[in-house]
Amino acid sequence: MKPVKVGLLGLGTVGTGVVRIIEGHHEDLQSQVGSPISIHKILVRDKSKGRSIAVDPAKLTDDPWEIVRDPEIDVLVEVMGGISGTKEIILEALERGKHIVTANKDLMALHGPELLAKAHEKGCDILYEASVAGGIPIIRTLIEGFSSDRITKIMGIVNGTTNYILTKMSQEGAAYEDVLKEAQTLGYAESDPTSDVEGLDAARKMTILATIGFRANIALEDVDVKGISAVSQQDIWYAKSLGYVVKLLGIAERQDDYISVSVQPTFVKQSHPIAAVNGVYNAVYVHGEAVGETMFYGPGAGQMPTAISVVADLVAVIKNWKLGVNGRQASISYKEKKLKSDRQIASKYFMLLHVEDRAGVLMQIAQVFSECDVSIESVMQPPTPNRKGAELIIITHEASKESMNHVLKAFGSLSTVQQIQSMYRVEG
Repeated sequence: MKPVKVGLLGLGTVGTGVVRIIEGHHEDLQSQVGSPISIHKILVRDKSKGRSIAVDPAKLTDDPWEIVRDPEIDVLVEVMGGISGTKEIILEALERGKHIVTANKDLMALHGPELLAKAHEKGCDILYEASVAGGIPIIRTLIEGFSSDRITKIMGIVNGTTNYILTKMSQEGAAYEDVLKEAQTLGYAESDPTSDVEGLDAARKMTILATIGFRANIALEDVDVKGISAVSQQDIWYAKSLGYVVKLLGIAERQDDYISVSVQPTFVKQSHPIAAVNGVYNAVYVHGEAVGETMFYGPGAGQMPTAISVVADLVAVIKNWKLGVNGRQASISYKEKKLKSDRQIASKYFMLLHVEDRAGVLMQIAQVFSECDVSIESVMQPPTPNRKGAELIIITHEASKESMNHVLKAFGSLSTVQQIQSMYRVEG
């Protein structure tokens, strides 16, 4: 029985997990695909480096083109990361008729449509389940499980680092800077945490999910991004006292074929199931017109959860190969991209204002909201004995982003408003 030969690009954390699964589950995998799966060659940076698993040194190479141009290799599994050089490697592999499995969210967010088009042209598969939410099979679910439904909303915690930080701030009252240092010590955050804490990692993942869910080519620049670095312990406290938790959410919505995608810290009602997702776990909430509300929960990163998704894609590629249907999946993105204007994007909002503590101020605030066509749901003025002036907590009814921008502009020129400390979207 002829084995399926795999070229593995990368032997880091995830690559090591892939080797462990393929070698440890070889009987189960063979029973599913009808052939042995063999890792034929492995790309590494340093062939002499010590490994946590035993690997035949003859399989190691530091030249990616040796793997790409090897006629015996049928499938490339890319888990090395990077964008520019990696893109060229994958395009060349597709030109040579090799199928691709990748965990590279950056690559798929920026160049996914181009790579998918090339794969379709060459009759090849390119599968990328592990690029979003680690061990949660959300991409396959959106493509296959929702194929007969029309998705209207995808909302997710898709970055474990920020969810860990916000969870610790909420449950333990810890300061942002302290939790960030702890996350770096534990390996949850990089030494330069910008991609995580400023929402860029989540934005790339939401680009992928929105493109799949709405069948339109959403670009990274279409995502409105705000990170968690400005979230204060005071914001966390007020959220909790009002029955909310603060989560960094990716939110993609479609209404009448118009789409909006954002990543932002959000007040989530404690009764919403996504509010209970804590630590480094991920969750993706999907609303379909027919099925209604669904949610998918699990580990969003880590060696084995991510490797499981990679190998599941490998199994799918080989099954398609046995059936002779590689590259025949209809193009995911067949709809024209129509982005919502600020007038079409609507939600409830939380605002925390520092204002002068004197008669008539609240009336001025209410007048601004009225003139900007924003209805107020509730107003609170908590005691501030150690502060000059007063604090106002305002939660609006659903209002357009355009109207809220007008409110912010008006408050900026109102002398009685000393500071707009924070404003968050409210969900649930």
